[in-house]
Amino acid sequence: MPTSPAAPVPPTMAESAAATSVSVAVARDGEGWPPLAHLEALAARVVEEASAQLPEPPAGEVSVLFTDDARVRDLNLRHRGKDRATNVLSFPAPDSARKGGALGDIALALETVSGEAAEGGLTLDHHITHLLVHGFLHILGFDHHDEHDAEAMESLETAIMARLGLPDPYRA
Repeated sequence: MPTSPAAPVPPTMAESAAATSVSVAVARDGEGWPPLAHLEALAARVVEEASAQLPEPPAGEVSVLFTDDARVRDLNLRHRGKDRATNVLSFPAPDSARKGGALGDIALALETVSGEAAEGGLTLDHHITHLLVHGFLHILGFDHHDEHDAEAMESLETAIMARLGLPDPYRA
């Protein structure tokens, strides 16, 4: 998949592994997503840059599932009681799994993500990047349930996106 000169080029998996202590396992379920190798490189770079922005960089493994709206809707219903698809879901690993190195799981829904990207005039990679940053922060315990937490999380997301060469996702 060609990239424009202005688009950041994701590093190889080896380059990312050398720069972070978080590994990323990626699965691609269904058609419509970019090739698996591209998604692996993108996710690894996002996690690397996000980790570098944290005062205490995490160590462990993150699993990312690129799937469709139907599967995300099912996950959302089973785990959150919400019978609808959403762009990204995050599942922090329980404490017992964290001791074994798991940090958590992230799932993205193709139809919702691609629709939002088109509606916002974003490339699919740009929107995937933001949702991976958002989901990764959620599995690390960041949240946006109240105004103070939302401001802190959004500020961190904005800083990470800037390190990735992308604009503030919350600016109109």
